[in-house]
Amino acid sequence: MKISPAHIIRLYDRFEFLDKEGSGQLRLEDFAEVKELAMNPIGDRIIGAFFSPGQETVDFPSFVRILAHFRPTDKNRAKDSTQPEPVNSRTSKLKFAFQLYDQDRDGKISRAELLQVLREMLGMQVTEEQLESIADRAIQEADLDRDDAISFEEFRKSLEKVNIEHKMSIRFLR
Repeated sequence: MKISPAHIIRLYDRFEFLDKEGSGQLRLEDFAEVKELAMNPIGDRIIGAFFSPGQETVDFPSFVRILAHFRPTDKNRAKDSTQPEPVNSRTSKLKFAFQLYDQDRDGKISRAELLQVLREMLGMQVTEEQLESIADRAIQEADLDRDDAISFEEFRKSLEKVNIEHKMSIRFLR
């Protein structure tokens, strides 16, 4: 994935704007300034993806690596099996989205994990019974091996027709 020098400068300006303490590190609360994340019902999960377990701050290179998931895919980029897959590829975007659901990092989205995300996304708009029905139906439709959980491969397959490009874009540059 190529990022122009001008784009890096703009990202660094955004990073510095978020870095209220001027420490060269961002804390969880610094991300509250990103309106698109603050308004997103699962914004806390997205912000959490910037931080490894036990990590309390993010430096600029880590910030850029995570944001790369949200860049549009270069449709004109030639496939090159000798190069690693870019972090903004469809598969990488799906892996990033999958980890937002798979909170225990066991490689499966359980009914409980799916319910938690649904509660965060839908909140008080639907009853608990409706949430459970949605979760059960989603697992029933996606769970091809019938283990009552959704693996990454099942997740990927269930989202084949979804425009991940559009769904996974956040404007960080202002």
